[in-house]
Amino acid sequence: MKSGFLEKLVARLDRVVPGDVQQMVTRLIREKGFLEKVFEALHEGVIILDPKGVIGFLNHAACQFFGLDPERATGEYISTQIRGLDWATLGKPGRTISRDLEVFYPENRYLNFYLAPIDGAEDDHEPLGYVMLVRDLTTTRAEAEETLESERLNALTLLAAGVAHEIGNPLNSLDIHLQLLGRKLRKLPPGDRGPLEENLTTAREEIQRLDLILKQFLHAVRPTAPLREKQDLHAILHDTLRLLEPELASRKIAVQLDLADSLPPAFIDPGQFQQVFYNLIRNAFQAISSDQGHVTIRTRVSDFEYIISIEDNGTGISPEHMGALFEPYRTTKSSGSGLGLLIVRRIIREHGGAIAIESEENQGTRVLINFPHKERPVRLLAAPEPDPVIDL
Repeated sequence: MKSGFLEKLVARLDRVVPGDVQQMVTRLIREKGFLEKVFEALHEGVIILDPKGVIGFLNHAACQFFGLDPERATGEYISTQIRGLDWATLGKPGRTISRDLEVFYPENRYLNFYLAPIDGAEDDHEPLGYVMLVRDLTTTRAEAEETLESERLNALTLLAAGVAHEIGNPLNSLDIHLQLLGRKLRKLPPGDRGPLEENLTTAREEIQRLDLILKQFLHAVRPTAPLREKQDLHAILHDTLRLLEPELASRKIAVQLDLADSLPPAFIDPGQFQQVFYNLIRNAFQAISSDQGHVTIRTRVSDFEYIISIEDNGTGISPEHMGALFEPYRTTKSSGSGLGLLIVRRIIREHGGAIAIESEENQGTRVLINFPHKERPVRLLAAPEPDPVIDL
């Protein structure tokens, strides 16, 4: 539609014959239909609003983003259709706005909308309406988070190399010198030896603890290829529980097993998976403060994957800690390193799986692990049936 066409049409309405009016109206309808087809072809959402925020038009993409029915939404205030958008703050004359928002229905998406006024006549300061363009940033945001995580792990890997050199060597030297001190202490009289041996034992235990933290840190940030072999997951689980049995008994923690009747052999690294079970079960019972604590372990298998859950009735995790569970050195324990979950997630990911954590304060925590036991085959979809031929 040429610029100024409507103005010329309005100015000539009193001079045109009915036939010309009909042609002009037909042309307007045709142009309107063309623009609507253009808008419907866009992947971005388009919403046309009047100055009061009433929806005059919205395309298919906008309906998908916000879960709207175009027939019901047209003619309604945008604030009633998209909850959380306050038109009184957004729709100010001449104001252009670009904002990000998160929607939870019909899908959890991250969107950006650009709201711009549609200018009226030169002497009219009020806009004719507004156009809202909506873009889906969900994929872009996820890619940005993956890039950030990759950069963080690369930085940790470089740091690990420096830590291994700068801390590992002095720790080895200290351990050797403490061993030499221990040999000399044995030559002292028993009365003089007792207090010194106690101090020496404490020093050696602290060095061993530092060495363990260093090894955990290196294991957490260095990519390690699993040494896979066919293993029985239930056997690894029972072996892990035997290792933890003294601690479970001292804390009076009951372990309830709800295991699948039979699991196919898992092609995994047995040492790594024992570490997964060890860390998660230990986290579970350490979060329990009462004498009535229990940990429930369930295993299931579907056509393509194993499903393992470890659930406790402990103190749970606060919302502010939930967002930082897999960050190194972020822990709620007074003596924890904060590397256990980071290591667990890395092992699960290296086996092609995923880990999810659900928790509520004072209600306990549930850790869910999924990983495949065989590759998903390619599935051919049924070919579409040809359109029926209709003889006219």
